[in-house]
Amino acid sequence: MRFHQRSAFTLVELLVVIAIIGVLVGLLLPAVQAAREAARRMSCSNNFKQIGLATHNYHSAYNQLPQHMTGNTRTYTNDSTICNRLYISAQVGLTPFFEQQGLWEQISNPFDRNGDGVLAYPPDSPPMGPGPWQTYYPPWMTEIPMLRCPSDPGRGLPALGRCNYAVCVGDVIELVHSGGKNESGIYDGSVGIDTDEAAIRAGNGSNDSNRASAARSRNRGLFWVRHKTAFRDCLDGLSNTIAMGEIATILGGREIISEFILNGPDTVTTDPAACDQFVDPQRPQFWLTTATVGGGNQIRGGRWADGRIQYTAFQTIKPPNSLSCFRGGDASQGISSASSRHQGGAHVLMGDGAVRFITDSIESGNQAITPAHSGAESSFGLWGALGTRGSREIVSLEQ
Repeated sequence: MRFHQRSAFTLVELLVVIAIIGVLVGLLLPAVQAAREAARRMSCSNNFKQIGLATHNYHSAYNQLPQHMTGNTRTYTNDSTICNRLYISAQVGLTPFFEQQGLWEQISNPFDRNGDGVLAYPPDSPPMGPGPWQTYYPPWMTEIPMLRCPSDPGRGLPALGRCNYAVCVGDVIELVHSGGKNESGIYDGSVGIDTDEAAIRAGNGSNDSNRASAARSRNRGLFWVRHKTAFRDCLDGLSNTIAMGEIATILGGREIISEFILNGPDTVTTDPAACDQFVDPQRPQFWLTTATVGGGNQIRGGRWADGRIQYTAFQTIKPPNSLSCFRGGDASQGISSASSRHQGGAHVLMGDGAVRFITDSIESGNQAITPAHSGAESSFGLWGALGTRGSREIVSLEQ
């Protein structure tokens, strides 16, 4: 009797093995992707914790929070290639506190723009640099890893240095874009508070007490643009007040989480729902093709050193991953929302340094009414209350 030993698989056996491997890969791939995103999300949270620690160290050193929209006043010069006219973000002031001392040295010293070895202005820039939209200035073009979320794939031009972490300026629309002051640091009451730019730009003049009062009643966040704030101003408790939050940067797909509307309705300053009409009803995560979105480097999170709300600030009005919309150009008033590339929500940094993940479904009150101010309870529920520093709303995410 003879026995024959097979030297290879049959075709059927080979196909069965390939099919089994394919099924296993199909089952494991989502798990691998989920694990990678979990790692990126943890890395993002760690970045935020480091920023929180930097903020507390800054406060320990100067007894105040880093001022958002600071620098040289317009009274020095109107030329933005020389003077920044009070547009520098709080993120700039934090650089030496999160291991960016070299970058801070460049910013805090005069800049020899023409390279002649003579620091005279003009044409050179004084300390704190030129307008934060000037592309010739190296620090403004620098992308800082600490300010980037690993889950955000946006890279490079047309942005300058991208930034995924923005300061919280409260739950009101009017006057939070400027804090009530113009480029000269003056409470300019020459135009109404419901107008396009509402005196964020030019103007010297004299302080208007009515404008100062209006600004104080509306700027309810832990950060108050063009003003100094400190932990002692947070009467609701640091653990109950948002200091910063995430923002997603542009990928070029007209997504509502990463691109904002410019030249929107005049009513956007009083009606949070005014821009809902520009959302594509068939694809609610995207803008309609007819909507005017920001272009060039006027894009969400596209200028890490620019303190305007379009770039490095947000309000607790619409819940995370909602739209951002502005009445005019990139210096106008409007709504800036938190957003992220994480599934289902975005990270926020609380005043005490804790990092929390806020879901899209957080209770956010009535989205069709004018934002309350002057010490009133927030119009936007738990989300709005977490964005105010002193409205006596002792709310907690643990509730």
